[in-house]
Amino acid sequence: MTVSLILADGTCFKGESFGYEEPVSGELVFNTAMTGYPELLTDPSSRGQLIVMTYPIIGNYGIQPIGSDEYGLPTGADSGHVQARALIVSDYSGFYSHWNAKESLEEWMKREHLLGMKGVDTRELTKHIRNHGSMAARIIFDDKKKPAEYAYTNMLDEVSCKETVTYNEGGEKTVVLVDYGVRPGMIRCLINEGLTVVRVPWNKDFSRIECDGVVLSEGPGNPSYCSEAVAQIQKFMKKCADKPILGVGMGCLLLGLAGGMDTYKLKFGHHTHNQPVRLEGTDRCFITTQNHNYALREDSVVGKWKVYLKNLNDGSVEGIYNTRNPWVGVMFHSESDVISTDARFIYEDFVEKL
Repeated sequence: MTVSLILADGTCFKGESFGYEEPVSGELVFNTAMTGYPELLTDPSSRGQLIVMTYPIIGNYGIQPIGSDEYGLPTGADSGHVQARALIVSDYSGFYSHWNAKESLEEWMKREHLLGMKGVDTRELTKHIRNHGSMAARIIFDDKKKPAEYAYTNMLDEVSCKETVTYNEGGEKTVVLVDYGVRPGMIRCLINEGLTVVRVPWNKDFSRIECDGVVLSEGPGNPSYCSEAVAQIQKFMKKCADKPILGVGMGCLLLGLAGGMDTYKLKFGHHTHNQPVRLEGTDRCFITTQNHNYALREDSVVGKWKVYLKNLNDGSVEGIYNTRNPWVGVMFHSESDVISTDARFIYEDFVEKL
């Protein structure tokens, strides 16, 4: 069916629908990754997004089996179900070929109620987002009711666990993992370090839990809407100033807000597998995976807080640390289910401080 992508500034792009054919609204962003669409679409940080893939051919390796491991964590995906609201591509490949493929991307999208839009000039659309910034948008059908305009809200409650869950009981140390939309790779990474992981909901008072340190997970949306989460971090910082804190993605932004910093919206965000990040004061650089629209304002990183890492593309702050207390935050995903990454030292440094 012919569909229209209507941007908040009135710009319109035409294309054809595939997958689950229902109109949607969301925040329009582009992602420059060549592969990894099952993980991207199920990443809790993709919640509410209409994702434009800049790589022209999507779907050619299908969808691998998605299951769960011994801890009940998803395998083959970054959560138990799709989090994005739409996938926008130039050329959708209905024919797929991969030794581990179970079904086509479209078959999976229909079951997961995810709208697809193909035949779009994604090069021109990406240029428009780069020039005018990420923005709200709607995908509409001529013969169906138009969706409501996208509303920006606190989305943490939509992706966080509802009850406390403990993994790997009896570990050498215990860490509290505050779930703002955690990916299973982060939990596995902590378990592999020999830690007991106590995963708690985003708004829980975790300062009352006996632990050796805290990890603040990644997650979706605008940190400015998450004052309740910031208050819980500040309570822990005041009560347990000597205990390590590691914030990742949204966790880094909330840690910064708890430390008195400001955040702002990036023009078109960081949504990719290939963001270059440099360790401040060195020539050491890492290629990182990121999925966020907000950053910490550099001139608000003052006092005992220092800039830890910077993005080599736009100069934005990619990490912070505290000179008095063992508190660190980074904006990128440093864990991987499949391969070791150069940035895995983020977890190793955290464990050494426990």
